[in-house]
Amino acid sequence: MGELFLESLSTGVITVGEINWVTAQQKAFNRQEEATALKLGRLLDSGRIQIGCRVPPAAAA
Repeated sequence: MGELFLESLSTGVITVGEINWVTAQQKAFNRQEEATALKLGRLLDSGRIQIGCRVPPAAAA
C-alpha cells in the first residue's frame, strides 16, 4: 500500500487496476495501510491524483 501511495503521489495518477487492488485487499490492511488508503481517497476526491494510466519511462538509448 505504501509503495502504491508513493507512486500515485509522485506521478499524480492511479490506475483502475490499482484501485481494484486496494478495494480487494482492504480487509487485510493494518491500521497504517487503512490510513494510507483513506488519504489516497482524499487525494482522489480533491483532484490531486487522477485516475488514468502511467506511461513507463523511455528506455535509455
